[in-house]
Amino acid sequence: MMRNLFVFRPEPGLRVTLETAEASGLDVKGCSLFEVRPVEWSAPPRNDFDALLVGSSNVFRHGGFELEKLEGLPVYAVGEATAEGAREKGFMVTLTGKGGLQNVLDDVAGRDLAFLRLAGEKRVSLTPPPGISIETCVVYRTKPLEMSPSVSKLLREEGGVVLLHSGEAARRLREECERLGIDRKTITIAALGPRIAGIAGNGWEAVHTAGQPVDAELLVLAKALCQG
Repeated sequence: MMRNLFVFRPEPGLRVTLETAEASGLDVKGCSLFEVRPVEWSAPPRNDFDALLVGSSNVFRHGGFELEKLEGLPVYAVGEATAEGAREKGFMVTLTGKGGLQNVLDDVAGRDLAFLRLAGEKRVSLTPPPGISIETCVVYRTKPLEMSPSVSKLLREEGGVVLLHSGEAARRLREECERLGIDRKTITIAALGPRIAGIAGNGWEAVHTAGQPVDAELLVLAKALCQG
């Protein structure tokens, strides 16, 4: 028997993942547990920095016109989705990470680089190696949303496999399960990366991580878990 698959991510990613999962034959439901909103910000002088450090494609989706002042700075991106968002806005990507922003920094250890980090209001703490400096600008924030009644009813009664694309999605799922009295032991987590799996925490039926931090790999994992 095929298990239910649930997706909890903001638009427009939610719709894309739902359609892709349906096309592969999965019984998928989902809703947004948070929405992303731009904040007012001012780009510092471009010449003060060697590169941009970016941990989410939301930066390029919600950064607005201030991003134009930083054109020409190379991007060090946390993963392929963020790198693609950078390219769509005309930025050159120098490095695409595969395991979180700290790994990106560790990959450039030994170099002297001044990074401008463009980030959300909630973000992971980083420890820059010697020679690396980081200044941060917040360009977006998240607003929590409640799980839809139809999705929460199905998750509570039948459980299933949940896709987690971000740390914020992991946090919000934990909070909503607690608020709604949903038993975590009936839910298997399929996370995009180890950091997200860590934020999801313990108490689930099982926690798995995609082999590569890309949506296609996550859906391959999810299909195997739903069929298993």
